[in-house]
Amino acid sequence: MNTNLLLPHRFKVIGWWILIPAFGLGVLHSITEFEAEWLHARVFAFWSDNLFAQGHFFQRYETNITATIIGVVLVLGGLLVGFSREKVEDEYIANLRLTSLMWAVWVNYLLLLVALLFIWGLPFLTVMVYNMFTVLVIFIVRFNILLHRQPREIA
Repeated sequence: MNTNLLLPHRFKVIGWWILIPAFGLGVLHSITEFEAEWLHARVFAFWSDNLFAQGHFFQRYETNITATIIGVVLVLGGLLVGFSREKVEDEYIANLRLTSLMWAVWVNYLLLLVALLFIWGLPFLTVMVYNMFTVLVIFIVRFNILLHRQPREIA
C-alpha cells in the first residue's frame, strides 16, 4: 500500500487531542441541542434555504455556527488520527489500515441501507448528519482495536 498520502506520526497525537473533546462536544450537542449565543455569525453560503422562503445562491446567511465548528473540528481530528503514520509503518500496518477502511465503508453503507428502509421524515435527516462521520469513526475504532489487540505475525 502506498503510504505517501499519510501524515507524519506526530499529527496522530495532535489529532487525539482534537478528536476526543470534539467527540464529547458532538455528543453533548446532539443530546442537549446547545448552541452558544456568541457563535452567531453571518457566513457566506453557496446555497441557503429557509423553511418558508425561497432558496438563495451565493449570499451571506445569518446562523449559529456551533454545530458547524464541532463538525469541522471532529472531521479534522478524525483525519489526523486516522491518516497519520504509525511509528513503524510496515506491510502489516498497511494491511490493517486497508481492511479497516474497507470494513468501515461496508458497515457504514449497511447502516445507511437500514436507515433508508426504516427511518422516515425528519429523523432521517438526523441519521444523515451522523452518517457523515461514521466511516471515519468506525475506521479509527476498528483500526486501533486491531492494532492493539492482535500481536504481529512473525514472518
